[in-house]
Amino acid sequence: MPHRYRRLRSTPVIRNFVRETNLTAYDLLQPFFIIEGRNKKEAIPSMPGIFRFSVDQLLKEIESYIRLGGRGGVLFGVSRQKDTSGKYAYASSSPVIAAIKAIKKNFPDFLIVTDVCLCAYMSHGHCGIVEDKKINNDKSLVPLAKMAVAHAQAGADMVAPSDMMDFRVAAIRQALNKENLQDVGILSYAVKYSSAYYGPFRDAAHSAPGFGDRKTYQMDPANSREALKEARQDVDEGADMVMVKPALAYLDIVSTLRQELNVPIVAYNVSGEYSMIKAAAQNGWVDEKAIVLETLISIKRAGADIIISYHAKDALKWI
Repeated sequence: MPHRYRRLRSTPVIRNFVRETNLTAYDLLQPFFIIEGRNKKEAIPSMPGIFRFSVDQLLKEIESYIRLGGRGGVLFGVSRQKDTSGKYAYASSSPVIAAIKAIKKNFPDFLIVTDVCLCAYMSHGHCGIVEDKKINNDKSLVPLAKMAVAHAQAGADMVAPSDMMDFRVAAIRQALNKENLQDVGILSYAVKYSSAYYGPFRDAAHSAPGFGDRKTYQMDPANSREALKEARQDVDEGADMVMVKPALAYLDIVSTLRQELNVPIVAYNVSGEYSMIKAAAQNGWVDEKAIVLETLISIKRAGADIIISYHAKDALKWI
């Protein structure tokens, strides 16, 4: 006789007992944007509810996030000091360095992941060293490794290279080991697509490219087999975790990596995905709580162990 599957959906208690996928605080990382100065909290119009913080205000925000159950975050620097070398990315006066030290002093158990990329520190807005309007892959590895070491020495638990240069994971791992920072992990943006979903982030970080685009180093959205090659290489080079970015349009990639790799899989629920939901919710077109939780569950169901999401703080209120 055919089964009556609705028996297992008949009450909230039964549904909770048989639920296959659950969302907890340890599934979520909240991104934070950090700026120079003091007593600054700047709204980002294209990302309602998200702000740029000076370090003193960031500590207040993280304290609030921890009270809700937050256990970790990803730090992004937003710099006024830009040039063609990206040297401020690893300067001791960088607000990210100050933020790492302040967070570890005040919240020592808070997991700090730092974005390692040069775009916010480059006058041209690209993620590497530019020569004749082309990205020099191998020369870019040097400042990227210096940036990762500077973050690790300040107290970061994990560094996350997002530049998509070939061999940058190996260069960073070697540089960390040379400085006796073997315990600092690497979360590689292994599968980062050249996506239209990044627009609001580039407003937030002031990191839009000044010429051309990033298609020579970020992946073609049409490709999936390439994703597995990229991720496997980064694991071979020393990545402890690998990321798929964006999340929602690439859940098939998340699922593939989960099946093929044994390292933790991270998915980045990016700014465009966040802002579309926020805009629809503000217009009363969707139930924000319901659609956010459904979105996050879908990412985890696809195979993500960790989700980086601008919804994380709100989600903690609801779970």
